[in-house]
Amino acid sequence: MLVTFHSKAWGDITMFGDIAVELLKMMGHTGTVPSALLAKDIPPALDQLQHKLGVSVPPGRVNEDEDAEPNVDLRKRAYPLIQMLRASARENADVLWDEGQRTS
Repeated sequence: MLVTFHSKAWGDITMFGDIAVELLKMMGHTGTVPSALLAKDIPPALDQLQHKLGVSVPPGRVNEDEDAEPNVDLRKRAYPLIQMLRASARENADVLWDEGQRTS
């Protein structure tokens, strides 16, 4: 599953569902897809996400299997979403998300 985040303040962001749900839960959300954060709820959710990313994410590990996909630090995966949340908070815009569509 893919999850796409939408905001009038930022371009759409699509990420893998498991990562999106993990980030949503770190913000204090249930992780339900589809759902939304109202503009007034974004600042505390953003603070909570940034706090948890700074404390609970271990440093990236080196992948010993050369054929395996590289391990991308959760903080790097969260960066576009954090930028969207910041822009949405500044512009008082809601953030919505739904199941993204795969493109061929």
